Amino acid sequence: MNLPSVIRELDSNDSLANKRKEFLLPPDVIYMDGNSLGPSTIAARDAVLKVTKHQWQNDLIAGWNKHQWIDLPNTVGDKIAPLLGAKTGQVVCADSISVNLFKVLSAALTLNAERKTIISEISNFPTDLYIAQGLQSLLGQEKCHLKTVQKSEILSSLNESVAVLMLTQVDFRTGEKLDIQTITRAAHKHGIIVIWDLAHSAGALPLELDHWQVDFAVGCGYKYLNGGPGAPAFVYAANRHITTLSQPLSGWMGHQAPFDFAQEYRPAQSINKMQSGTPSIIALSALNGALDVFQNLDLAVVQQKSLQLKNVFLETLGLSEFSELTLITPRQENNQGSQLSFTHADAYALCQSLIDNGVIVDFRAPNIIRFGFTPLYLSFEDVFIAANKLQHALVEKTYQQPHYQVRNKVT
Repeated sequence: MNLPSVIRELDSNDSLANKRKEFLLPPDVIYMDGNSLGPSTIAARDAVLKVTKHQWQNDLIAGWNKHQWIDLPNTVGDKIAPLLGAKTGQVVCADSISVNLFKVLSAALTLNAERKTIISEISNFPTDLYIAQGLQSLLGQEKCHLKTVQKSEILSSLNESVAVLMLTQVDFRTGEKLDIQTITRAAHKHGIIVIWDLAHSAGALPLELDHWQVDFAVGCGYKYLNGGPGAPAFVYAANRHITTLSQPLSGWMGHQAPFDFAQEYRPAQSINKMQSGTPSIIALSALNGALDVFQNLDLAVVQQKSLQLKNVFLETLGLSEFSELTLITPRQENNQGSQLSFTHADAYALCQSLIDNGVIVDFRAPNIIRFGFTPLYLSFEDVFIAANKLQHALVEKTYQQPHYQVRNKVT
């Protein structure tokens, strides 16, 4: 395939091109699914080998002190903090988004105890809604009531009866991005505590949680942070809340002195109160290593390259030629995350045919195909080739082959 000179020029002028060398990518694959699972970095692989082959193997239980395993939730949290626009001491890495959301949602309701309503967006990521539904079931509707609204109704739904606003910045289906600063400011005018899910934001977009006065945030370590399958999540709590907040999963790692083994729970007076059980050291080590790729990196530059990659993809694809493929990601750049989403009647099969031809993308029910644009390892040549392969699949209808119709357990 002949590359246009403009593509070669974009790659030759790419200030992030050298970052690709820090990733372990299989040959002959264009990976456009980093919005679902980031690839391994060399540093992440080496960190896991170090902790298993040397620390755990040689030092056994002494590793908790000798290698500061016990501090890893804070070490990793403080590494993530700059990516969120947060000062150190406000982020800890533990558990999953679902578990952390239960903690902060409970804490937020406690901080606004005279109110009971949680507002969320109707198409929010299901686990976020499930957690709120579970808390509603646990506490009863007289203490916790989830109300879901359309995106267009978020601001108009805010009033003095609302306790918590729980939203995701980037929609996992469409890639649409919400304005954290504007929405948070509007909620605070009514005394509402605001929680943001940053699963599709952290590591991809510039964030300023401290400046925007966000109350709480959660996010995962396995998408743009490249921490590995099921990597631990993170939780952010603004300094102004840390001493007064309480969360119900009061496990020993959230205790003020875990190794006193006291009978009564006394919460730590730091972000450590958001921890519960024993941290997963191997998983945390992988994430800790993966985060090295962000050292001295300006996320505004990352975001700008993402926008350029998406524009090249769309221009190459020539979307107007394919009426059966509909872009559902907003075209306005300030309303986009780092993905492009399309609907197609045979989206799953189309996704499988692309994967079979070396372009790894993903499918979301019922009819969405998603392309992730991760600037740290994707080149302009990659997205140009991917767009051409998508064109070919649409023209030749290769996705109509029967074996592409068979769905895997994980879609």
